[in-house]
Amino acid sequence: MTTALAAGLPVLRGLILAGGRSTRLGEDKAALVLSGTTTLLERMIALLRPVTVSVHVSVRPDQTGDPVRSRHPVLVDPSTGLGPAAGLLAARAFDPAAAWLVLACDMPGVGPAHLGALLDARDPGRGGTAFRSAGDGAAEPLCAIWEPATLARLAGQAGEAMEPLSPRAILASADPVLLEAPGGDALASVNTPADLRRYWNLNDGQEPQEDHA
Repeated sequence: MTTALAAGLPVLRGLILAGGRSTRLGEDKAALVLSGTTTLLERMIALLRPVTVSVHVSVRPDQTGDPVRSRHPVLVDPSTGLGPAAGLLAARAFDPAAAWLVLACDMPGVGPAHLGALLDARDPGRGGTAFRSAGDGAAEPLCAIWEPATLARLAGQAGEAMEPLSPRAILASADPVLLEAPGGDALASVNTPADLRRYWNLNDGQEPQEDHA
């Protein structure tokens, strides 16, 4: 497995996107406890710590005092209305020379094997490393490694944007390494109460197995 400090690679930092409002779910995704006593945010941070040199949590300005998020290093989104792109922009502003292993906080099916696959396939000469989406085969930008040049392109487009940015489109246009979609619902997001019930029904409240990457 490629390490965060491998010779010749940009330093690899970790970013958890946790700035959403969770309006469809009706409760804070980051604070969900799906197994034991660990929140979903803490679980995602624990996944990134062994394979990155630092882990930061992307938050909205009004979330800086939130007790779930504020116990961890946070990066404040530079603008509202940009969705996940705001978190990516905050990460680039913090360290423009770094690559970032990005995870949305609402993907409970992601496990160490999935991150290992991204790290093993990483080519810093490409724009990033991502899984194909099970739905359309396009790059999944919210469980992916973003290389510095692609984040720079995102920042450039943000300065010119007349409409919301699409991280998926920007990553897809950057010649990323694309891995086949993992089996099961590894990349599924918990956006609604129905999604949450489906997760519980599929996993019986247990952590996902790691043999389906």
